[in-house]
Amino acid sequence: MPKVALYNVQGQQVGEIDLSDDVFGCEVNEAVLHDAVVMQLASRRQGTVATKGWAKVSGGGRKPWRQKGTGRARAGSIRSPLWRGGAVIFGPQPRDYGYKLPKKVRRLALRSALSSKVNEGNMIVLDNLTLAEPKTKEMANIIENLTGQDKALVVTASRDRNVELSARNLPGVNFVPSEGINVYDLLAYDKLIITKDAVERIQEVLS
Repeated sequence: MPKVALYNVQGQQVGEIDLSDDVFGCEVNEAVLHDAVVMQLASRRQGTVATKGWAKVSGGGRKPWRQKGTGRARAGSIRSPLWRGGAVIFGPQPRDYGYKLPKKVRRLALRSALSSKVNEGNMIVLDNLTLAEPKTKEMANIIENLTGQDKALVVTASRDRNVELSARNLPGVNFVPSEGINVYDLLAYDKLIITKDAVERIQEVLS
């Protein structure tokens, strides 16, 4: 059973916490991590690219010249795909690039990402993280105490408006509640700063 240090917001160790083997101590599956990241990035694609086919391109209603007798190749429209300014054959159209991996695969990817943070020593567990009001400077001091200058993902058990507002203006820092934790963010940020309550909630869901 993995065991990590428990810190306060001043960066001082105040104890230790035992983690679940099923969630934070499993074997890291790199292939599944790759599949999960590709799925997330595909779902973010806008898919708004478009080209005009014969039905949509304007003009070209009149035959450019008569069929025979001119010595030129026959032509029925100046908007033929063969002509400059004409239609596009089989061009891209608006579409949704998103797809879903099986639920068990997505959960395995999340467990692998969390386990990799523990294995690398990049997971910092806080006893508590609350702010009386949104203060970017106060949040910056907390991040500095815990990680130095590394990029950090901050996770709390539930959405905390003050923490979210305090973190969003800091470069290299992102905030998500425990229900929004995902593989891409876990891999994109150097450090994972997570509260004790969030660890317990994640273990309940993924165990």
